[in-house]
Amino acid sequence: MTIRDLEPKLIWEQFDDITRVPRPSKKEEKIIAWLVEFAKKHNIEYQTDETGNVVMRKPATTGYENRPAVILQSHMDMVCEKNSNVEFDFENDPIETWIDGEWVKAKGTTLGADCGIGMAAALAVLLDETLEHPAIEALFTVDEETGLTGAFGLGEGMLTGKYLVNLDSEDEGELFIGCAGGVDTVATMDYEAEEVPEGYTFVRLEIGDLLGGHSGDDIDKGRANSNKLLARFLYNAIDKFQVVLADFNGGNLRNAIPREAFAIVGVPAAEVEDFEERYLEFGQMMMEEFKHTEPRMRFAVTDAETPAKVMSNDDLCYLLLALVGLPNGVLAMSFAMPGLVETSSNLASVKFDTENQEIKVTTSQRSSVESAKLYAAQTIESTFYLAGFDVEHSDGYPGWAPNPESKLLQETVQCYRDLFAQEPKVRAIHAGLECGLFLEKYPHLEMVSFGPTLRGVHSPDERLEISTVDKFWKLLVELLKRIA
Repeated sequence: MTIRDLEPKLIWEQFDDITRVPRPSKKEEKIIAWLVEFAKKHNIEYQTDETGNVVMRKPATTGYENRPAVILQSHMDMVCEKNSNVEFDFENDPIETWIDGEWVKAKGTTLGADCGIGMAAALAVLLDETLEHPAIEALFTVDEETGLTGAFGLGEGMLTGKYLVNLDSEDEGELFIGCAGGVDTVATMDYEAEEVPEGYTFVRLEIGDLLGGHSGDDIDKGRANSNKLLARFLYNAIDKFQVVLADFNGGNLRNAIPREAFAIVGVPAAEVEDFEERYLEFGQMMMEEFKHTEPRMRFAVTDAETPAKVMSNDDLCYLLLALVGLPNGVLAMSFAMPGLVETSSNLASVKFDTENQEIKVTTSQRSSVESAKLYAAQTIESTFYLAGFDVEHSDGYPGWAPNPESKLLQETVQCYRDLFAQEPKVRAIHAGLECGLFLEKYPHLEMVSFGPTLRGVHSPDERLEISTVDKFWKLLVELLKRIA
């Protein structure tokens, strides 16, 4: 069985087609072209803007002509993460999907169900001639994952609808009416390189097989951060073993909790055996510390070639002070919505450019409170400044303030009750959605977000629960039929 054999067949066929089109963030040319060709092939009216966003329009069915148009919104880019032992080119290769019991997964890479399954649902609505609905505007935005570029640059006149259904949520049975805002903080430092000390032996320290995940939705799950762990060990080892550092590399994406990290370090040859033992003992200690949240955590040490240069001791101290001192994880919980993370920070990546002797550290802060978001960024900034880094912040993006009185929300809740004889959960999410930016451009919009169940998002463990796709589809279809 392939995913094309699953039900509802129409939505799974669209999702299968989408997985075959490369669509990394900021490199969406192929998926944009595919969407335009889709519209032409099916005689669907479409429009694009300078940013790369695509909107497709379907007229209302008979009897629904006087109802306000409904916007079905999803983003076309995907997070591109893979296991280190997997050869895969995200700019050219199709995602390899497979069915594992109740889940659809990808072979060693992210699946792209975030937000490919939302795209598939919108395309299925455009194709299905049996549905009853008002006028439909299916909006597909670019670069949601690395900057919300599509939402920021949405062209004038792209949307006319009153109601917006965001199809980018990851928990079936939960309706989202608010999200966090965010800002990225990037720190860089030029470091001084020195000759390798006489009598030093070098090893490669590696941490891997962490769960990682979405830096918003999974930040409260107690998962380890590979960059933090590696810095923590080196901080404790630097004095005892006179450690020198040649390279440090961990994490990739600002919105993913880092799963892997490695460092090339040197110690006096006579102390190598003791150093390696201490590292593996540290690994055992971390496995015990994170035994409830990191079942596959792996620590390894292997021989490494002697590098041409190493970082100066002073710069190494400053780097470790910064990495150990940086706030990371949940910073505050919400009192307005119990159980919701209010503010967090993610030490996303540490990258060495040994050729140009530069370090780049990327972090991401989120909060549902604007002032708290800015203060979180300042705490990161001040820590880096104390360590001698240069610091820059992104423009950031606004949160989406909940509107519990929304008629669209009330209708969605009633649809869910009637369909499944259950009460859906209404909540906000700590992850960032594009809805806050849409609301700035179109203040009249009423919005709700829902989707099927995804787990392991932004990591190669990403998976989509098959049974929830049917419920997602039924809710969407019924809501379109009922929207007044």
